[in-house]
Amino acid sequence: MTGPARLSQQIWLRKSVQSTEAEEGHGGEGTPGLKRTIGTFQLTMFGVGATVGTGVFFILQDAVPDAGPSVIISFVLAGLVAGLAAFCYAELASAIPVSGSTYSYAYIALGEIIAMVVAGCLLLEYGVSTAAVSVGWSGYLNALLDNLFGFSIPDALSRAPIPVDGGETGIVNLPAMVLVLMCATLLVRGASESARLNAIMVVIKVGVLVMFVGIAFTAFNADNFTPFAPEGVTGITAAAGIIFFTFIGLDAISTAGEEVKNPQKTMPRAILLALTIVTTLYILVAVSGLGTQPAAEFGSAEQQDAGLAVILQNVTGSNVWATILAAGAVISIFSVTLVTLYGQTRILFAIGRDGLISERFAKVNPRTLTPTFNTWVVAIAIALVAGFVPSDYLWESTSIGTLGAFTIVSIGIIVLRRREPNLHRPFKVPGYPVTPIITIAACLYLIAGLRLVTILVFVGWILLVLLYYVIRGRRGSVLGKSLPSIIHEGRKLP
Repeated sequence: MTGPARLSQQIWLRKSVQSTEAEEGHGGEGTPGLKRTIGTFQLTMFGVGATVGTGVFFILQDAVPDAGPSVIISFVLAGLVAGLAAFCYAELASAIPVSGSTYSYAYIALGEIIAMVVAGCLLLEYGVSTAAVSVGWSGYLNALLDNLFGFSIPDALSRAPIPVDGGETGIVNLPAMVLVLMCATLLVRGASESARLNAIMVVIKVGVLVMFVGIAFTAFNADNFTPFAPEGVTGITAAAGIIFFTFIGLDAISTAGEEVKNPQKTMPRAILLALTIVTTLYILVAVSGLGTQPAAEFGSAEQQDAGLAVILQNVTGSNVWATILAAGAVISIFSVTLVTLYGQTRILFAIGRDGLISERFAKVNPRTLTPTFNTWVVAIAIALVAGFVPSDYLWESTSIGTLGAFTIVSIGIIVLRRREPNLHRPFKVPGYPVTPIITIAACLYLIAGLRLVTILVFVGWILLVLLYYVIRGRRGSVLGKSLPSIIHEGRKLP
């Protein structure tokens, strides 16, 4: 049966938890699978590494103009929604410790068609955020070079050719492209090596941010918090929607499911620890930074490329502390790019193993046990976006992808609790079913606060993904290929 009836049956096919567990240790085209080498501390640092850096080093410049000083509430709101989602992630990650994150959870809970929608959300979330973060890295690198050596990379080689609000343009953002390719080189060498390096970089970045908070509070002026919410609730919601993408680290943790030691206990711990560390740092940096200057100055041209470094320079009147912070930002944003690129490759690994894209994406190098082909294809594509598209066009697209993924995770919790009540769950969402329901409502509320053009672009992207699935993806589906025999034998569809 190959006509529409088969399509209508195939799209709701679900993978079982047992079949997913059986895939562990296997890659595409008969190659070995991924290896469990990552512990709790390294995994927590993965989550912090993918999160801290984006939110505080340059998202303030975009979020404060929307909300003013009330951006603090925006951070709290985004953190609360992320916290609710973290509980849902922790339950699914403990019950289904595999690569693929939300994609794999959706395939098990909701079926193949929803898994493809989630794949679209995740590809947008990780691909666009990696490009956006690498563009921000370019600005801090120039600030560091200027402070240390008195020169910077010319605009022609450090800015995209697309103008933003009449600002400067260039030919290509070369540093952003180089960063992505450097991270890819590290990832193909091995996951454990990348995890160790990331942990070191995260410790450095947290230290630098603590330094910023300490210095910024010496210039704290409560008058800078008036008026507190110039744009009212609308501004707070809009800023929260922009900020939300910075919590991508929670999802990044779950992409490492097949490379984590004792995942049933390690993954829930790492998710909740990372959330606590990240939210605390975000609020401290936002409060201390806003206390140093009027909110209007956050949107100035001077602060667009390296905002926190400029704040320290203004507060201390010296380049020393600004240089230290710029150096910390260069290291910090490097680790963000490393982890988000890692997450993208592991999601494609899972999709490739399911046959919904070429199995070459699931092929693992037998020596390094990493998906080499997958990593280089992803890196080249993202490097091109980073080189030619300004970050201003990328932030909100990442947020809506993250919110979409969090929504489906929460739905998956409810579905699996009803359908598989006896599934072993080392961690359970507290306050079920209220917690996942509130999470769904909160995510949809934040999506509604985004710009219409962002929502339309997202819908268009998901429609393209579904068109690909109907034309090509479903024909390669490993699960779909078993459908004729299931129908022939009269067995019930899963």
